[in-house]
Amino acid sequence: MPTLVQTALNIALKAHAGAVRKADGSPYIVHPIMVAMKLARHGFSDAVVAAAFVHDVLEDTDYPEAQLRKELGDEVLAIVKAVTNDDSLPWEEKKKKYIETVRQGPEGAKAVAVADKIHNLESLFAAYERQGPEVWKRFNRGKDQKAWFEHEVLKMLKETWSHPLIAEYEALIRKEEALV
Repeated sequence: MPTLVQTALNIALKAHAGAVRKADGSPYIVHPIMVAMKLARHGFSDAVVAAAFVHDVLEDTDYPEAQLRKELGDEVLAIVKAVTNDDSLPWEEKKKKYIETVRQGPEGAKAVAVADKIHNLESLFAAYERQGPEVWKRFNRGKDQKAWFEHEVLKMLKETWSHPLIAEYEALIRKEEALV
């Protein structure tokens, strides 16, 4: 019988099959794998690592929430729901709601959120090396609004949680600010 983490990886592989990242066109599945690996290296529980594998499944695919609950349980689903954007809202409202749902969510949601943001920034830097400032055109609101969101997430994390990943995230935000 597969473990919780194996089940989550299998779901992510199926749900994200064929999808690509907007910043660089790489296979999408690399992103949840990298987020999950970062959390596993930091010793987070299997439930948090499993949630990392499927953190974008509800937001970006048609995978049913009820099926996710059935296969991975309430703890994983609570984390995933806390880090899932409400795409019915305008961009700014969606981002503010995301910050509040992570703030109010379980500790695992903060872990998945920060690891997700760290990997997104790492991917951005790799894309920037190849594309230069053109990379900002791939983001809905451009560099300034992206930076606003990063700072608001960082502020919320510092107010609600303590973990070395926060310092790593903050350093990457500083590096992002230096890009043109």
